[in-house]
Amino acid sequence: MKDLQDLFEHQLKDLYSAEDQLTDALSKMVKNAKDSNLKKIFENHLEETKVHKKRIEEICEDLGIDPEGEMCKAIEGLIKEAEDFLNEDTTNDVKNAGMIAEAQRVEHYEISAYGTAVRYAKELGHQSIAAKLQKTLDEEYQADQELNDLAEERLNKKAKE
Repeated sequence: MKDLQDLFEHQLKDLYSAEDQLTDALSKMVKNAKDSNLKKIFENHLEETKVHKKRIEEICEDLGIDPEGEMCKAIEGLIKEAEDFLNEDTTNDVKNAGMIAEAQRVEHYEISAYGTAVRYAKELGHQSIAAKLQKTLDEEYQADQELNDLAEERLNKKAKE
């Protein structure tokens, strides 16, 4: 990588890998959620994740780059942790609360990564790309907030009992 444009392209490929990996992981979360509201949040975010991946494909096409070629090791590790948690012997209430924690770790990573990508796009003068990335960033914040609200309003209390 020689300059910010190269770094930006690397970040986009990393995000593409993350979204690709998350598509499979969210399917597992949907299957394992024992609370109907949590299942719905995961189903909705799975559909959003597919849109996020498509947006990155469009951005890469605009830039004339192939989105493939990177492996997001951070998401790979977070998914591995989540899968390990799903294999724990626990109650459904504790499982739901723990799944929220695992999902929020992923959301926080994505918020950080998309925030950086938005900044790079703006600094490089890619205003329309920055707007697309900002839309995804806003959706990641929203998903995190929905998970947080569900945890605080119900699921953490149920797990506490």
